[in-house]
Amino acid sequence: MKKVTVIVRTFNVEWVIDQALAALMAQKGVDIELMIVDSGSTDATLEMIAPYPHTFIAIEPGTYFPGKVLNQAVNEAKTDIVVFVNSDVVLLDEYAIKRLIEPLEDPKTAASFGRQIVRPEADLWVRHDYARAFPDTGEKPEWMHYSLPIAAMKKSVWELQPFYTDAWGSEDTHWAVQIKKKGYKIAYVKEAIAMHSHNYTLKQLASRRRIEGEADVYIYPEKSVSFFSTLRSLAGSSLRESLYYIANKKIFGIPYLLLNRIVYAWHYYKGFKHASRNRNENQITFGNYQ
Repeated sequence: MKKVTVIVRTFNVEWVIDQALAALMAQKGVDIELMIVDSGSTDATLEMIAPYPHTFIAIEPGTYFPGKVLNQAVNEAKTDIVVFVNSDVVLLDEYAIKRLIEPLEDPKTAASFGRQIVRPEADLWVRHDYARAFPDTGEKPEWMHYSLPIAAMKKSVWELQPFYTDAWGSEDTHWAVQIKKKGYKIAYVKEAIAMHSHNYTLKQLASRRRIEGEADVYIYPEKSVSFFSTLRSLAGSSLRESLYYIANKKIFGIPYLLLNRIVYAWHYYKGFKHASRNRNENQITFGNYQ
């Protein structure tokens, strides 16, 4: 069996970590070395992790920075294949990891990622987003490069391209874009299925979209975002999602949906402009959104 290191980052996830680790450690066809990276959990997370054999990396509370933490964890992995599973991800098939890493037998395939399906309580717009991002048939959309909640990579390729630390988020997308420029492929493995989704509040959505806007400045240096292009994007997404709500007989949810779309577009624009100014001033964006 192939030996892999599975990196799980944790922070106050007592509500799900036992379910997540039980599904992970029940995987068949692979030999798993579990690595826990905890950034200061104060609930029962660490007690719930204790029964599972693992190595442990402690991150000082308040210092969590995704790219830096991931680089440290991958560097300490003792296997060439490294798997990432978020602490709130529940694998839905006992061969999910085996299927996930199979494409890495190809020398030109640097990484792979699986299909995420939403939790039962997911909002309708979240369901639509995930169905578009992680299709169960056909090819993934061009804009979906890589997604770390369930993913794998070769450590030997990571050594050529560590995760970036210029911005706080989207480190998986940046890594994938750079690796593809080096001639490598990234496989989407729709048979490697996991449950994962978030019903963000408007405040949480605003924070996430600012992060993504900031990160895109560094991922796509030639990209330009204007107020008018933001309005066009807002109009298009509002129409598309409203039609989806109508088709699913959720008409009364449309007013909140439209507010959601405004927050989604506006805070991406704000994040992009903020990081653009910082980059122009040779500064680095260090937002701590933990």
